[in-house]
Amino acid sequence: MKVILANPRGFCAGVNMAIESLEKALEKFGSPLYVYHEIVHNRPVVERFSKRGVVFVDKIDEIPQGSTVLYSAHGVSPTIRLESQKRNLLAIDATCPLVTKVHKEAVKFASEGYTIILIGHEGHDEVLGTMGEAPQNIVLVQDEESANKLELPKDTKVAFLTQTTLSVDEAQAIIDVLKKKFPTIVGPAKDDICYATQNRQEAVKEIVPEVDVVLVLGSQNSSNSMRLSELAITLGKPAYLIDSVKEIKSEWLINAQKVLITAGASAPEDVVEECVDWLRINYNAQVENRIIREEHVQFPLPRELRVISNSTS
Repeated sequence: MKVILANPRGFCAGVNMAIESLEKALEKFGSPLYVYHEIVHNRPVVERFSKRGVVFVDKIDEIPQGSTVLYSAHGVSPTIRLESQKRNLLAIDATCPLVTKVHKEAVKFASEGYTIILIGHEGHDEVLGTMGEAPQNIVLVQDEESANKLELPKDTKVAFLTQTTLSVDEAQAIIDVLKKKFPTIVGPAKDDICYATQNRQEAVKEIVPEVDVVLVLGSQNSSNSMRLSELAITLGKPAYLIDSVKEIKSEWLINAQKVLITAGASAPEDVVEECVDWLRINYNAQVENRIIREEHVQFPLPRELRVISNSTS
């Protein structure tokens, strides 16, 4: 068997920043330390931090007064920030800057009187946070059908934004529908879908014609990981989204001579390495690292941690 390891894969700059933020917050404040929602959408990562005393909550009122809370990479709404202030929480904001960009765009368009069509998945943490910036001005569409059915008054000023972790092709298809339906619609100056999401999809697109099977490391609630497996299936190859090597089924690999392994932007590299080692042991796999695009993006730690770090140094 030959295994092709897609590059880039795994952690993006936003995830790296969020996880480093949580590490530093644990170091500074100890446990229990509270995180609003999962720090990133990855089960192994969440489980590891839970064992170290991190408590993941879905409601701010679950956090004791005066505690420390870290906001996840997916961002939060202004309402959540206000609730934190009321509970006298020390809030550390580990929102990915690319998500913050979308929040700012929502505020800007709303202040200019636009009705904003947000392309995204209902209930996703990022979508909830973005919609919370201008709830009276934002309408959510999830697919081409809902975009086609959307009706707005004729004189409505319309803008669109997108969740950062969507399929590039699917998002563009929805945008095309919206532009046809609302010819004067405006969008962000720069694409909302994040560089890491695009790069990982690009790598799968380029490599998948060569392989028989695709293994995607990532969790079921990770939007960008799910898009990678869907993309491979759309391109005609069987693809499986797994959290760890324990989930691999040998029947997936019957007659598989070439296997592509990639990982969503919230999946740690060690789970990739475990899968590669397992394939080496069980299938005498030869491994090729395939670099499609290099990434050199880094994001600074949240201001709250930088200030704390400076004041204690």
